[in-house]
Amino acid sequence: MVKITKSREETIKFAEEYGKTLRGGDVLLLDGEMGAGKTVFTKGIALALGINAEITSPTYAYLNDYDGKLYHYDCYRLSSGEDAEALGLTEYFYGDGVCVVEWSENIADVLPDNCKRVKIEKIDLNTRKITY
Repeated sequence: MVKITKSREETIKFAEEYGKTLRGGDVLLLDGEMGAGKTVFTKGIALALGINAEITSPTYAYLNDYDGKLYHYDCYRLSSGEDAEALGLTEYFYGDGVCVVEWSENIADVLPDNCKRVKIEKIDLNTRKITY
Protein backbone atom coordinates (compact mmCIF):
# COMPACT_ATOMS: atom_id res chain seq x y z
CA MET A 1 0.00 0.00 0.00
CA VAL A 2 1.10 3.57 -0.64
CA LYS A 3 0.34 6.84 1.16
CA ILE A 4 1.38 10.30 -0.06
CA THR A 5 1.84 12.94 2.62
CA LYS A 6 2.27 16.63 1.83
CA SER A 7 3.75 17.91 5.10
CA ARG A 8 5.70 16.87 8.15
CA GLU A 9 2.47 17.02 10.16
CA GLU A 10 0.68 14.70 7.71
CA THR A 11 3.57 12.24 7.91
CA ILE A 12 3.39 12.24 11.71
CA LYS A 13 -0.40 11.80 11.63
CA PHE A 14 -0.16 8.88 9.19
CA ALA A 15 2.63 7.28 11.25
CA GLU A 16 0.48 7.62 14.37
CA GLU A 17 -2.34 5.73 12.62
CA TYR A 18 0.12 3.11 11.37
CA GLY A 19 1.64 2.88 14.85
CA LYS A 20 -1.74 1.84 16.29
CA THR A 21 -1.35 -1.44 14.37
CA LEU A 22 1.96 -2.25 16.07
CA ARG A 23 2.23 -4.46 19.13
CA GLY A 24 4.97 -5.13 21.65
CA GLY A 25 7.63 -7.32 20.09
CA ASP A 26 7.14 -5.90 16.59
CA VAL A 27 10.28 -4.86 14.69
CA LEU A 28 9.70 -2.16 12.07
CA LEU A 29 12.39 -1.42 9.51
CA LEU A 30 12.33 2.13 8.13
CA ASP A 31 13.94 2.50 4.72
CA GLY A 32 14.75 5.84 3.13
CA GLU A 33 17.59 8.11 2.21
CA MET A 34 19.09 10.61 4.64
CA GLY A 35 16.49 13.30 5.29
CA ALA A 36 13.56 11.26 3.97
CA GLY A 37 11.68 11.50 7.27
CA LYS A 38 12.42 8.29 9.15
CA THR A 39 12.73 10.03 12.51
CA VAL A 40 9.63 12.13 11.75
CA PHE A 41 7.76 8.87 11.09
CA THR A 42 9.04 7.52 14.41
CA LYS A 43 7.55 10.56 16.16
CA GLY A 44 4.10 9.45 14.98
CA ILE A 45 4.69 5.90 16.15
CA ALA A 46 5.70 7.23 19.56
CA LEU A 47 2.42 9.16 19.78
CA ALA A 48 0.49 5.97 18.97
CA LEU A 49 2.28 4.26 21.85
CA GLY A 50 1.41 7.08 24.27
CA ILE A 51 4.92 8.54 24.33
CA ASN A 52 5.06 12.33 24.48
CA ALA A 53 8.84 12.66 24.89
CA GLU A 54 10.94 14.48 22.31
CA ILE A 55 11.92 11.92 19.68
CA THR A 56 15.41 12.49 18.32
CA SER A 57 17.64 10.55 15.96
CA PRO A 58 19.86 8.13 17.87
CA THR A 59 22.69 8.54 15.34
CA TYR A 60 25.49 8.65 17.90
CA ALA A 61 23.81 6.62 20.62
CA TYR A 62 22.68 3.84 18.22
CA LEU A 63 19.54 3.31 20.32
CA ASN A 64 17.08 5.53 22.18
CA ASP A 65 14.86 3.76 24.72
CA TYR A 66 11.52 5.39 25.42
CA ASP A 67 10.28 3.79 28.66
CA GLY A 68 10.59 0.26 27.30
CA LYS A 69 7.68 0.92 24.94
CA LEU A 70 9.73 2.07 21.95
CA TYR A 71 13.30 1.31 20.96
CA HIS A 72 14.48 3.62 18.18
CA TYR A 73 17.62 2.41 16.40
CA ASP A 74 19.94 4.19 14.00
CA CYS A 75 22.34 1.66 12.50
CA TYR A 76 23.94 4.04 10.00
CA ARG A 77 27.36 3.81 11.66
CA LEU A 78 27.30 0.03 12.15
CA SER A 79 29.02 -2.16 9.61
CA SER A 80 27.53 -5.55 10.49
CA GLY A 81 25.12 -7.48 12.62
CA GLU A 82 28.12 -8.52 14.68
CA ASP A 83 28.53 -4.85 15.68
CA ALA A 84 24.89 -4.72 16.79
CA GLU A 85 25.29 -7.90 18.82
CA ALA A 86 28.48 -6.62 20.46
CA LEU A 87 26.61 -3.47 21.56
CA GLY A 88 23.72 -5.53 22.95
CA LEU A 89 21.26 -4.02 20.48
CA THR A 90 19.78 -7.28 19.25
CA GLU A 91 18.45 -8.23 22.68
CA TYR A 92 15.67 -5.65 22.39
CA PHE A 93 14.25 -7.37 19.28
CA TYR A 94 12.79 -10.05 21.52
CA GLY A 95 11.36 -7.85 24.27
CA ASP A 96 7.97 -6.28 24.89
CA GLY A 97 8.61 -2.92 23.20
CA VAL A 98 8.26 -1.89 19.58
CA CYS A 99 11.61 -1.64 17.77
CA VAL A 100 11.96 0.91 14.96
CA VAL A 101 15.18 0.43 13.01
CA GLU A 102 16.71 2.98 10.64
CA TRP A 103 19.46 1.78 8.27
CA SER A 104 18.54 -1.84 8.94
CA GLU A 105 20.44 -3.05 5.87
CA ASN A 106 23.63 -2.59 7.90
CA ILE A 107 22.57 -5.29 10.37
CA ALA A 108 20.39 -7.44 8.07
CA ASP A 109 22.07 -10.68 9.15
CA VAL A 110 20.80 -10.40 12.75
CA LEU A 111 17.27 -9.10 12.19
CA PRO A 112 14.33 -11.29 13.20
CA ASP A 113 12.47 -13.05 10.39
CA ASN A 114 9.09 -11.40 10.94
CA CYS A 115 10.00 -7.72 10.55
CA LYS A 116 7.60 -5.17 9.11
CA ARG A 117 8.93 -2.67 6.59
CA VAL A 118 8.06 0.92 5.66
CA LYS A 119 9.82 2.77 2.84
CA ILE A 120 9.81 6.58 2.82
CA GLU A 121 10.71 8.40 -0.38
CA LYS A 122 11.33 12.14 -0.52
CA ILE A 123 9.40 13.54 -3.51
CA ASP A 124 10.10 17.21 -2.78
CA LEU A 125 10.72 19.43 0.25
CA ASN A 126 7.42 18.49 1.91
CA THR A 127 5.98 15.53 -0.01
CA ARG A 128 6.70 11.93 0.95
CA LYS A 129 5.70 8.64 -0.64
CA ILE A 130 5.28 6.03 2.07
CA THR A 131 5.08 2.40 1.04
CA TYR A 132 3.98 -0.04 3.73
